[in-house]
Amino acid sequence: MQAAGGAPLNTSPDVPPSPEPPGPATGHGEAPRPRRIGALAVLAVLVYALDLATKTIVVDVLEGREPVRVIGEVLQLRVIRNSGAAFSIGTGMTIIFTVIAAGVVVAILRTARQLRSVPWAITLGLLLGGALGNLTDRVFRYPAPFQGHVVDWIEVFPVTRFPVFNVADSAIVCGGILAVFLAWRGYQIDGSRAGEEQDARPDAGAPQGEEGRDNG
Repeated sequence: MQAAGGAPLNTSPDVPPSPEPPGPATGHGEAPRPRRIGALAVLAVLVYALDLATKTIVVDVLEGREPVRVIGEVLQLRVIRNSGAAFSIGTGMTIIFTVIAAGVVVAILRTARQLRSVPWAITLGLLLGGALGNLTDRVFRYPAPFQGHVVDWIEVFPVTRFPVFNVADSAIVCGGILAVFLAWRGYQIDGSRAGEEQDARPDAGAPQGEEGRDNG
């Protein structure tokens, strides 16, 4: 049907509007963003480089010498070779910890494919950089490949015999604490938060029995 002048009529209210082109994906349905992966990679490289540089310096300058006191009885620098895990745990199980460290690196890289959260990018960056730092020692340092001893050099509260550690150990501990906090708060690696889907439902906040009261 046409109006006067030959213009077509198209005023039916039932005709849906043309769909708009979809915008960029957001939330936990989006693909991993390069910025998240970039943040993970940059932080991991920084931790790894700092760990490698400090170990190289303290081995050249401090190994075989008396501890250097930095802050009285609070902090001193003392180089030891650790065949165990972080903070000198499990000495004598070097090859096992080497395999575990390699597995941690692989697991982090696989998990990164689902990464859509900046806090988790920071967490995984700390863990990856620390794991790579100590794994490098285990693969390349004395006494043998894949059985190398990790260089530890930071000692706090020496009188308490607190374990000596390094930058990689610190990054691993900080990453682990942050991971526990994020999990406790419900933040997921894919960018979602536990329970958010239920809270986002239109009827989630409606009082029960509302329909019954209206009909009554």
